[in-house]
Order: sequence, then structure tokens, then C-alpha cells
Amino acid sequence: MQYTASAFYYNFKKSEKIIAAYFHFICTIISHMKISGFTIIRNAVLNDYPILEAIGSILPVVDEMIVLIGNSDDETEQLIQSINDPKIKIHHSVWDDSLRKGGRVLAVETDKAFQLIDPSSEWAFYIQADEAVHEKYHPAILEACKKYKDDERVQGLVFKYLHFYGTYDYIGDSRKWYDHEVRIIKNDKTIHAYRDAQGFRVGKTKLNVKPVDAYVYHYGWVKSPVSMMRKRKNVSRFWSEDTKEWREFLEEEDFFNYDDFDSLQKFAGTHPSVMKERIEKMNWNVELDLSKKRFDFKDALLYRFEKLTGIRPFDFRNYRII
Repeated sequence: MQYTASAFYYNFKKSEKIIAAYFHFICTIISHMKISGFTIIRNAVLNDYPILEAIGSILPVVDEMIVLIGNSDDETEQLIQSINDPKIKIHHSVWDDSLRKGGRVLAVETDKAFQLIDPSSEWAFYIQADEAVHEKYHPAILEACKKYKDDERVQGLVFKYLHFYGTYDYIGDSRKWYDHEVRIIKNDKTIHAYRDAQGFRVGKTKLNVKPVDAYVYHYGWVKSPVSMMRKRKNVSRFWSEDTKEWREFLEEEDFFNYDDFDSLQKFAGTHPSVMKERIEKMNWNVELDLSKKRFDFKDALLYRFEKLTGIRPFDFRNYRII
């Protein structure tokens, strides 16, 4: 997919104007609160990350946006510069490629970006390069930040998640997809990214958080079958050590089999407005049979229980809701 930053940003600015009046009201309420956004990125063009959309999706709710660019083999920096917004603050880093186990380098780089945010900010809003937040959730996010800004018990805010798979029409609905994660944290430098930066902790202690009535849309599994396999090979070095199995994986055909899923459902909602151009340019077709459910007996019972009750028992939580 070719990036057309000018067209993307035109659409973003257009949608921004639509909600400008409402946001004027919100911003008046929170005039004494400062939120910093932060993210990391490397080889955005090579791996076709929706980083423009990720940044654009939270830009209206942050006062600054820290973008830490890793040593890249493509035009990642030019891509970020094309946003041309005074909130964007670009920094550079060289990734330690020896940190291959469990995606540890991603946490290291996330911590670096967190350290760069303005000390006067009360909150830090983390967005990954394949995530986006629908603009309809901006008011709820700002209201939650305002509500818990001075509550010392609250260390972060936890979001609900939608994981898209194959195309923008399918979402994963099984236990293999995490359904919540922390994306806003207090500007407390004792907090650090955990494992592969999926979440945050203080030392080994989970954060005390409050839920925010908002979703993060995760698009990491939406690419053409060829692009998906190439991306998986490119980023596998951040999780896999140099073994025979890993080298054999790199020799596999550049084609990802999207039929290898346990359970999906059709997405019935709308996408963030910043995703409009990218969705319109989708040039592949993946037809998936939603009637197929590939569970063992235990997971089938847990899946059905969750669908009936809305409760996900025995699930790992990377945080503690208070």
C-alpha cells in the first residue's frame, strides 16, 4: 500500500473540524490538564504500519506527541515529518537488536519514549503503530483523565480492544485476543513497559487502573497475505532467537494463511475517520468462514460461557482494576 500523507491528513483535518465545536467545550473543561502522547516506530513503510493513522487518531486529545523513531531502512522519518503538526516531537534511537527474546527491545524503546514526555504532563497516552482510537471515544477519554487526574490511587486507564483480522470486516472474538489493556498512564517515571510493551508495571507490580469506556482498534493482522507474511518475517527477530526453526521460517513462502483462526465474527461498527483512506485502498480479498470454530473442549466451554455471561474466567490481567 502506498502512503499518501497529504490525502490522509486532509481527511484527518476534515474530520477534526466536524468535532471542533464539541472539543472546544471539552477543552475548556480540562484547560488545566496536560496529556502527552507517545509512540515508537521503526521501518513503518517497509512493514506497512498505519502509523499516520495511529498518531492522527489521538492527536486531538494530546498536547504533544512524542515519536521515537528507531534506525530504519526506509522513509519512516519523512513519513512522520509529513504530518506537519506542531504537536509532533520527533526523537531518534538505535535499537538493540540483541534483545531478541520476547520482544524485550519494544519495552526498552517504549520506556525511552516515555522518558521524553513533558514533565508537566499529568497523563501519558501510549499508542502502538498498528492501533487507532475512534474519535467518538475522545470525550470519554478526556473525561476519565479529568476525573482521575488528582486521584493518587489511579496509575492508569484501561481500554477495551477490537482486534481486526484479515480485512477490516472481521474481528477476533476468542480468548487468544486480549480484550483489555492499559494505554494511558500517569506521568510517573517509576512506571515502565512490561515484557513486549503490551502493558505497564511498577517493578513487578501491576498498575492500579480505572476502566475508560473506549476501544482501541488493533489493525496488526490486517494486510494482504503477502504483506502479512513479509511483516511477520521482518519483525520475528524481535521475538525469536537465531535458531534453525527461525531460519526455516524465513525461507517459507511469502503468503500468510488467514484460514488458521479459532473464531471470528463480522464487524458491524464504523472505523476511525483517520482510517478512511487506508480502508478504501485495500487491494486484496479474504473470505473467511465465520461458522468455523476451532476449539478444544476446554476452550469451547470457556468461549460459550463468555458469550452467555460476558465474563472471561481465568483470563490473565496485566493490571488491577480498583
